[in-house]
Amino acid sequence: MQVLLTILFSILILVALVLIVALFVSKSYSLDRSITINKPKSEVFDYISYLKNQDYFNKWVMADPHMKKDFRGTDGQVGFVYLWDGNKKAGKGEQQIKAIVPGQRLDVEIRFIKPFEGIAQTAIVTETLTEQQTKVNWSMSSSMKYPMNIALLIGIDKMLGKDLQDSLNNLKGILEANQKA
Repeated sequence: MQVLLTILFSILILVALVLIVALFVSKSYSLDRSITINKPKSEVFDYISYLKNQDYFNKWVMADPHMKKDFRGTDGQVGFVYLWDGNKKAGKGEQQIKAIVPGQRLDVEIRFIKPFEGIAQTAIVTETLTEQQTKVNWSMSSSMKYPMNIALLIGIDKMLGKDLQDSLNNLKGILEANQKA
């Protein structure tokens, strides 16, 4: 009986410690990744400004090839909504184009429903490096409610950042694939 009480007390202390630490951990996060693509800026931006193209390069969208998708509005224009309902990896939610600066910036709000509710703001910005080279920067910012914010201590930047970079690598592969003809 004493051993059981000791184990129970230890678990309670551990849970309390986690909850206390979470009080002092930031609730917001942001991450940025970038890549250089050997294509003109206009061609790169034209491709990324259509959310349906994420089916081919976005690691999170590609997590479930059988996910249900629905769309509202005109892709590539402010207000377009891309809804998805997928497996445990892909989850359920929607993303909406909030703003477009033609040839330069695409702002998208992502509203997650499953496995966790949340809202993230993303921006994909293109910058001309040379006539045939474009830098693409993809940023994401969001927040996590207490006590889930404790997850920020385990390196959400590394986990989400890796997926973001993988997606940019996929984008580069797609856009550069046709130039070696």
